[in-house]
Amino acid sequence: MATQLMEQILSRENMMKAYKKVKAKKGAAGVDGISTEDIKAYLVENWERIKEEILERKYTPQPVLRVEIPKPDGTMRKLGIPSVMDRIIEQAIVQVITPIAEPHFSEYSYGFRPGRRAQQAIIKLLEYLNDGYTYIVDIDLEKFFDNVPQDKLMSLVGKVIQDPDTESLIRKYLQAGVMVKGEYQKTELGTPQGGNLSPLLSNIMLNELDKELEARGLNFVRYADDCIIAVGSSAAANRVLNTLTKWIERKLGLKVNATKSKVTRPTRLNYLGFGFVKMDGRWECRPYEDSVRKFKAKLKRLTRRSWSIDMDTRIQMLNAVIRGWVNYFRIGKMKSKLGEIDGHLRTRMRIVIWKQWKTSEKRFWGLRKLGVPQWMAKKTVGFGDHYQAVAKTGGLRRISKEILAKRGLVSCLDYYLN
Repeated sequence: MATQLMEQILSRENMMKAYKKVKAKKGAAGVDGISTEDIKAYLVENWERIKEEILERKYTPQPVLRVEIPKPDGTMRKLGIPSVMDRIIEQAIVQVITPIAEPHFSEYSYGFRPGRRAQQAIIKLLEYLNDGYTYIVDIDLEKFFDNVPQDKLMSLVGKVIQDPDTESLIRKYLQAGVMVKGEYQKTELGTPQGGNLSPLLSNIMLNELDKELEARGLNFVRYADDCIIAVGSSAAANRVLNTLTKWIERKLGLKVNATKSKVTRPTRLNYLGFGFVKMDGRWECRPYEDSVRKFKAKLKRLTRRSWSIDMDTRIQMLNAVIRGWVNYFRIGKMKSKLGEIDGHLRTRMRIVIWKQWKTSEKRFWGLRKLGVPQWMAKKTVGFGDHYQAVAKTGGLRRISKEILAKRGLVSCLDYYLN
């Protein structure tokens, strides 16, 4: 007979909610090749059987499909793609367990939790810095999601949910294995990569670290496996790094990356994409230089003149990137940086428009329509396809911020200020 918790997980209402969430996220098909488009038909045909198997503890999750994606530094990021069916079941488990687990969690943990976000962790960290805790202990857990000891994790899950049926199903997901280039590999360590369960399981595991930090009276913020501790002196910071490294490895069975874990100062810290700077006697945050560089690279990709795409679609894509980036970093000081990015973006958009006008006649007509005097229009057209040179001419600069705004392009700076 099903436990009350398992009945809740498998209830029609909860499963429908999970199905809709997974379907809305789209995402690739797993090892069985069933896509989010095909899943409805698959469910109609198979759900009663799958539900019965889960209730009888006979259900076997599919192995996770492992794919590698190149990172900018030349290394590979391993991604896991569970089957769509398993993503739905995992999501259904998460929806029911989250409200049970939430009251156990620390107020200083911000990752993958309802109503919490990265910016709150940054604001809390700024509070510590402005209170004088300016020595930072930055602890890096080596490949955390790959190295979680499953027995330790399951004993912690058991304490939180106290439901053998659900614990049994979660363990099956931990041990589902991965398919790498067509070959099956066991997963005796770690949590299912790319699975909907992993973020919640990571919080259950690392809540033990939060409790230890609180017991020691330390100032900290944690976002998933990214934990920062702020202390008042260099000696205290080194002591904390040393004792915590030993505690994490002994008590949690996790490996601390000795080369990446360090004691540092706020100006050298990159936390959740933010950097820190002292302005007028107060610590403030701003986008870290690397975050700015990646943002500029995205805008550059979307304003390639060789990319044949209609202007409306291009502007739509640019606006989505601009809004997303500015929204994330909105709490940071970045007025002058965004002004500079805007100027560069407008120059690139003028070049795109010049390329689209193609012929001398069209270019001359376009410039005259902008109110450019005849002599200037002729001179500008004379630059032909020397794009960088023509972009600097007074003629093409008539494609102003206001004209681009009328066309629909969002200004990074205006969006930030508004």
